[in-house]
Amino acid sequence: MHTRRRGSSGSDKPTADEPPEWSDVDAENVEERVVELAEQGHDPSQIGIKLRDEGVTGTPVPDVKLATGKKITTILEEHDATPEIPEDLYNLMERAVRLREHVQENPQDYQNKRALQNTESKVRRLVDYYRGDALEADFTYSYDVAVEIVE
Repeated sequence: MHTRRRGSSGSDKPTADEPPEWSDVDAENVEERVVELAEQGHDPSQIGIKLRDEGVTGTPVPDVKLATGKKITTILEEHDATPEIPEDLYNLMERAVRLREHVQENPQDYQNKRALQNTESKVRRLVDYYRGDALEADFTYSYDVAVEIVE
């Protein structure tokens, strides 16, 4: 979006309709573990990585959606364990706060001033997307709001 690159090319995730034969995890156990990790403060992407690496009762979970039939965020919604701000928006706000602090300390850093403008533009665009659903209808982005949320 805000780069000189010409798109991204890479491998796609292999299509699969059912979990691999070596993964014999119970869907209920996976859901319980997802909710447990969310209560410990992990983001949905971190939950997926932890389940892939550590698994449930020692058995790795290659794909939560194949094992349970639901995405991690759907499982969290069903158990009222969703984060107050969507993960992608939170990460962009965190980046914007770091960039703003850096630019205030280094006013001659024009490259990062531009990066801050681009990041805040992405944040505003995401806020418009989430407003009314995952965010309150009157939510507006500002640096002060981002600092309160991030810290």
